[in-house]
Amino acid sequence: ARATNETTERIISPQRLICYRETWYLDAWCHTRDGLRSFAVDGIREAHILDTAAKEITDRRLDEELAGGYGIFSGRAKAWAKLKFTAARARWVAAEEWHPKQRAHLEEDGSYILEIPYSDDRELIGDILRHGPEVKVLAPKELRARCKEQLAAAMKLYTR
Repeated sequence: ARATNETTERIISPQRLICYRETWYLDAWCHTRDGLRSFAVDGIREAHILDTAAKEITDRRLDEELAGGYGIFSGRAKAWAKLKFTAARARWVAAEEWHPKQRAHLEEDGSYILEIPYSDDRELIGDILRHGPEVKVLAPKELRARCKEQLAAAMKLYTR
Protein backbone atom coordinates (compact mmCIF):
# COMPACT_ATOMS: atom_id res chain seq x y z
CA ALA A 1 0.00 0.00 0.00
CA ARG A 2 1.31 3.44 -0.90
CA ALA A 3 0.31 4.97 2.42
CA THR A 4 2.38 2.49 4.43
CA ASN A 5 5.01 1.57 1.81
CA GLU A 6 4.29 -2.08 2.56
CA THR A 7 3.89 -4.90 0.07
CA THR A 8 1.08 -7.37 0.63
CA GLU A 9 0.11 -10.54 -1.15
CA ARG A 10 -3.55 -10.93 -2.09
CA ILE A 11 -5.65 -13.60 -3.73
CA ILE A 12 -8.27 -11.83 -5.83
CA SER A 13 -10.98 -12.45 -8.39
CA PRO A 14 -10.66 -9.57 -10.90
CA GLN A 15 -13.96 -7.96 -11.92
CA ARG A 16 -13.37 -4.80 -13.97
CA LEU A 17 -10.92 -2.02 -14.78
CA ILE A 18 -11.82 1.59 -13.96
CA CYS A 19 -9.97 4.72 -15.09
CA TYR A 20 -10.29 7.42 -12.44
CA ARG A 21 -8.39 10.73 -12.56
CA GLU A 22 -5.94 9.34 -15.11
CA THR A 23 -5.11 6.27 -13.02
CA TRP A 24 -6.28 2.71 -13.70
CA TYR A 25 -7.84 0.66 -10.90
CA LEU A 26 -8.78 -3.00 -10.75
CA ASP A 27 -12.02 -3.71 -8.91
CA ALA A 28 -11.79 -7.21 -7.48
CA TRP A 29 -13.11 -9.60 -4.88
CA CYS A 30 -10.28 -9.94 -2.36
CA HIS A 31 -10.32 -13.46 -0.93
CA THR A 32 -7.66 -12.45 1.59
CA ARG A 33 -9.86 -9.69 3.08
CA ASP A 34 -13.17 -11.36 2.14
CA GLY A 35 -14.59 -8.29 0.43
CA LEU A 36 -14.59 -6.03 -2.60
CA ARG A 37 -11.57 -3.79 -3.06
CA SER A 38 -10.09 -1.43 -5.65
CA PHE A 39 -6.39 -1.83 -6.44
CA ALA A 40 -4.25 0.74 -8.28
CA VAL A 41 -2.93 -1.17 -11.29
CA ASP A 42 0.43 0.62 -11.13
CA GLY A 43 0.80 -0.67 -7.57
CA ILE A 44 0.53 -4.32 -8.59
CA ARG A 45 4.07 -5.71 -8.75
CA GLU A 46 3.35 -9.32 -9.73
CA ALA A 47 0.36 -11.36 -10.85
CA HIS A 48 -0.13 -15.10 -11.18
CA ILE A 49 -3.03 -17.04 -12.63
CA LEU A 50 -4.33 -19.65 -10.18
CA ASP A 51 -6.07 -22.93 -10.98
CA THR A 52 -9.16 -21.98 -8.99
CA ALA A 53 -12.34 -20.44 -10.38
CA ALA A 54 -12.79 -16.72 -9.91
CA LYS A 55 -15.69 -15.44 -7.85
CA GLU A 56 -18.08 -13.47 -10.07
CA ILE A 57 -19.75 -10.32 -8.73
CA THR A 58 -22.61 -8.58 -10.52
CA ASP A 59 -22.09 -5.05 -11.85
CA ARG A 60 -24.95 -3.91 -9.64
CA ARG A 61 -23.22 -5.15 -6.49
CA LEU A 62 -19.90 -3.68 -7.60
CA ASP A 63 -21.58 -0.31 -8.08
CA GLU A 64 -23.45 -0.53 -4.76
CA GLU A 65 -20.35 -1.37 -2.75
CA LEU A 66 -17.62 0.48 -4.61
CA ALA A 67 -19.29 3.44 -6.30
CA GLY A 68 -21.82 4.67 -3.74
CA GLY A 69 -19.68 7.31 -2.07
CA TYR A 70 -17.24 9.98 -3.16
CA GLY A 71 -13.95 9.32 -4.93
CA ILE A 72 -11.82 6.26 -5.46
CA PHE A 73 -12.12 5.27 -1.77
CA SER A 74 -15.88 5.33 -2.12
CA GLY A 75 -17.66 2.21 -0.88
CA ARG A 76 -21.18 2.48 0.48
CA ALA A 77 -22.02 6.03 1.47
CA LYS A 78 -21.97 6.46 5.26
CA ALA A 79 -22.64 10.20 5.40
CA TRP A 80 -23.47 13.24 3.31
CA ALA A 81 -21.13 16.22 3.14
CA LYS A 82 -22.80 19.62 2.97
CA LEU A 83 -20.50 22.29 1.57
CA LYS A 84 -21.06 26.01 1.08
CA PHE A 85 -19.05 27.73 -1.65
CA THR A 86 -18.73 31.49 -1.92
CA ALA A 87 -20.51 33.33 -4.71
CA ALA A 88 -17.11 33.93 -6.32
CA ARG A 89 -16.47 30.18 -6.58
CA ALA A 90 -20.07 29.14 -7.26
CA ARG A 91 -19.88 29.44 -11.07
CA TRP A 92 -16.99 26.99 -11.30
CA VAL A 93 -18.22 24.46 -8.77
CA ALA A 94 -21.76 24.49 -10.18
CA ALA A 95 -20.32 23.33 -13.52
CA GLU A 96 -18.57 20.33 -11.93
CA GLU A 97 -20.00 16.94 -11.09
CA TRP A 98 -18.50 15.73 -7.84
CA HIS A 99 -20.80 12.71 -7.60
CA PRO A 100 -23.67 11.35 -9.75
CA LYS A 101 -26.09 11.60 -6.81
CA GLN A 102 -25.06 15.05 -5.63
CA ARG A 103 -27.67 17.61 -4.60
CA ALA A 104 -27.01 21.28 -5.13
CA HIS A 105 -28.61 24.70 -5.27
CA LEU A 106 -27.74 28.38 -5.44
CA GLU A 107 -28.57 30.55 -2.45
CA GLU A 108 -30.05 34.05 -2.75
CA ASP A 109 -26.67 35.59 -1.88
CA GLY A 110 -25.05 33.76 -4.84
CA SER A 111 -23.31 31.13 -2.71
CA TYR A 112 -23.61 27.49 -3.75
CA ILE A 113 -24.64 24.58 -1.51
CA LEU A 114 -23.36 21.16 -2.57
CA GLU A 115 -24.27 17.89 -0.85
CA ILE A 116 -22.45 14.68 -1.73
CA PRO A 117 -22.42 11.16 -0.30
CA TYR A 118 -19.14 9.72 0.97
CA SER A 119 -17.79 6.85 3.02
CA ASP A 120 -14.06 7.62 3.28
CA ASP A 121 -13.15 11.27 3.67
CA ARG A 122 -9.50 11.20 2.52
CA GLU A 123 -9.99 12.26 -1.10
CA LEU A 124 -12.97 14.45 -0.28
CA ILE A 125 -10.94 16.50 2.21
CA GLY A 126 -8.25 17.10 -0.42
CA ASP A 127 -10.86 18.29 -2.90
CA ILE A 128 -12.49 20.54 -0.32
CA LEU A 129 -9.19 22.10 0.77
CA ARG A 130 -8.14 22.92 -2.79
CA HIS A 131 -10.87 25.58 -2.71
CA GLY A 132 -9.20 27.27 0.28
CA PRO A 133 -11.21 30.11 1.82
CA GLU A 134 -13.91 29.79 -0.86
CA VAL A 135 -15.61 26.81 0.82
CA LYS A 136 -16.91 25.91 4.26
CA VAL A 137 -17.99 22.47 5.48
CA LEU A 138 -21.45 22.83 7.00
CA ALA A 139 -21.94 19.15 7.86
CA PRO A 140 -21.21 16.66 9.22
CA LYS A 141 -19.26 18.02 12.16
CA GLU A 142 -16.71 15.17 11.94
CA LEU A 143 -15.79 16.15 8.38
CA ARG A 144 -15.58 19.79 9.39
CA ALA A 145 -13.24 18.84 12.27
CA ARG A 146 -11.00 16.77 9.97
CA CYS A 147 -10.74 19.69 7.52
CA LYS A 148 -9.83 22.01 10.40
CA GLU A 149 -7.12 19.55 11.52
CA GLN A 150 -5.63 19.47 8.02
CA LEU A 151 -5.70 23.26 7.77
CA ALA A 152 -4.04 23.60 11.19
CA ALA A 153 -1.32 21.13 10.16
CA ALA A 154 -0.71 23.13 6.96
CA MET A 155 -0.51 26.37 8.94
CA LYS A 156 2.24 24.88 11.13
CA LEU A 157 4.39 24.50 8.02
CA TYR A 158 4.09 28.23 7.34
CA THR A 159 4.55 29.48 10.90
CA ARG A 160 7.80 27.73 11.76
